[in-house]
Amino acid sequence: MNQAAGRVGGWKLVGDLGFTFMGLLAATFLIGRIMPIDPVVAAAGADLTTAQYARVAAELGLDQPLLVQFGRFVLRLVQFDFGQSFLSGNPVSVDIARVFPATVELATLGILIGATIGVPAGIVAAVMRGTWVDAVLRCITLIGYSMPVFWKGLMLMLVFYVMLGWAEGPGRQSIAFEGQVPTVTGLLLVDCLLQGDWDALRDAWGHVVLPAVSLGYGAGAYLARMTRSFMLEQLSQEYMITASVKGASTTRMVLRHALPNCGVQLITTFALTYGLLLEGAVLTETVFAWPGLGQYMTKAMFNADMNAVIGGTFVIGMVFVILNQLSDLAYRRLDPRSQ
Repeated sequence: MNQAAGRVGGWKLVGDLGFTFMGLLAATFLIGRIMPIDPVVAAAGADLTTAQYARVAAELGLDQPLLVQFGRFVLRLVQFDFGQSFLSGNPVSVDIARVFPATVELATLGILIGATIGVPAGIVAAVMRGTWVDAVLRCITLIGYSMPVFWKGLMLMLVFYVMLGWAEGPGRQSIAFEGQVPTVTGLLLVDCLLQGDWDALRDAWGHVVLPAVSLGYGAGAYLARMTRSFMLEQLSQEYMITASVKGASTTRMVLRHALPNCGVQLITTFALTYGLLLEGAVLTETVFAWPGLGQYMTKAMFNADMNAVIGGTFVIGMVFVILNQLSDLAYRRLDPRSQ
């Protein structure tokens, strides 16, 4: 019976993934059609005769029925063929492979900082509900959650780079270290560790710390609010009252009982927050001149490079799909009620 249920659940998961994937493809396709940018003009310029316009449209397949265009679009995207970037002259897939690791590195540090700060803060706020500690923590998280990203980044730059000189400036690396560390993983901190180049590592860390803290503060504020909510729900359950009556300490009740029961919800929250950091790093990357996918897509938007915009949108969408499926798998593994 369990095996049959497992097979049904597996097929349902595959079906959900396929349906979500097709929805992502359709949404990405529509983005290229509803944008107020003529793909023919973006590809060949505005000074075209009627005959030249028709010829370029035919080369791009835009003279075909919409359904045929969508079919060709799907075939290209499943092969990660996003076309050529008009801005860089490179295949979009090559550009994305070059810039995406920088975004992954920044978002990963951001979620680690956020989790390190947010989860303990949420636990403390829940345990000390209604006290001044709870009020202060909720105020701090509210500021972090609602503060504009660009303003937060500019303030960090002003204080820790301009005024105190504790961090490096914009960019991912100083000019003196550019090209010094061979690219292995694309994650600069990891590549510096692999090469044992400690000077380059210190420089890279000096550049990444401010944008990572900027992202991490926002992520930590959200995680703290969600953790507090999850913990309050668990602390009000009967098993917690029973444990208290039996003489269990608050620390034991929280760490041994309440927190593990929040695990499934926290994993889902982590996955969605990480996806939002990958997607929402656009403003942070712009403020700190971070050469990641967000900055790449911003430049593509301003230069009407629709192939790059669509390619970046598809990659971010795929990340969300994968993270969502991974969180569903974790839910099935950790929650006995789903077995």
